[in-house]
Amino acid sequence: MSHTAHIPSHRKPRRNASTTALRAGVAGGVLSTIAVAGAASPAQAEPVTQTIEMPTITAGLSTTVAASAEATQQVALDLETQAHEDAAASTAAKDAKKAKAEAVRKAEAKKKAEAAAKAAAAAKAEAAERASRAAERTTLKTTGTSSSGSTTAATTSYSSHATGSAASVVAFAQAQVGDAYVSGGTGPNSWDCSGLVQAAFRTVGVDLPRVSQSQSTFGTQVSLSNLQPGDILYWGGAGSAYHVGIYVGGGQFVGAQNSSTGVVQRPLDYDMPTGAVRVL
Repeated sequence: MSHTAHIPSHRKPRRNASTTALRAGVAGGVLSTIAVAGAASPAQAEPVTQTIEMPTITAGLSTTVAASAEATQQVALDLETQAHEDAAASTAAKDAKKAKAEAVRKAEAKKKAEAAAKAAAAAKAEAAERASRAAERTTLKTTGTSSSGSTTAATTSYSSHATGSAASVVAFAQAQVGDAYVSGGTGPNSWDCSGLVQAAFRTVGVDLPRVSQSQSTFGTQVSLSNLQPGDILYWGGAGSAYHVGIYVGGGQFVGAQNSSTGVVQRPLDYDMPTGAVRVL
């Protein structure tokens, strides 16, 4: 190669003067702008600590949270109130059930006590009635076997004079002495006054009316001074008699008197009758 040949240079090509001047002017303008901006700003600017939007967002959220808390508290109060009401209702139901059971128990106890008292009274009355019957039988037996006394003489007298159907009526009536008196009773072990008289006459085929009022007019009226065994005695007016019995002779009669005495044999002066009728 010739020593005069062109050897490429490794240096950067030089910029032309116009390009360099243009670049310098742009850079200078930028720097000037920055300098002006820096001079216009405060030397020590305070940092921004608030924004315009945040207070509004914070107030709305606070209101929502407060409302939610209040609603939660109200629900809790409602639940607590309901729990108290349920507990009170349950207690009241238990108390009512207990009171009802106690009332039923007391009613049953009272009923049992009344039944026991009634049974005791009935047993006492029955015992008294039995004792009365026994006493009546003892009295009749004593007067019948005694060798002295008007009752024995009277018994012997009327026994000897009662004959035929009258004797049968008298015997039936005397056989019932000691039986109980029961209103409406017609035998065989309990009687009322007209039931006993009717049954006695039925033994000889005579069908008497059932009640004392009708029996007091059945047959022929006789005076108390002319009585015969088998005559029907009555107390009260004829047709309105309230009690009847059978004259058995010897100044005595048999009748179902009352619930205290039952069927008894008594002298006429024990309870003097009003009148008498004769059927046989």
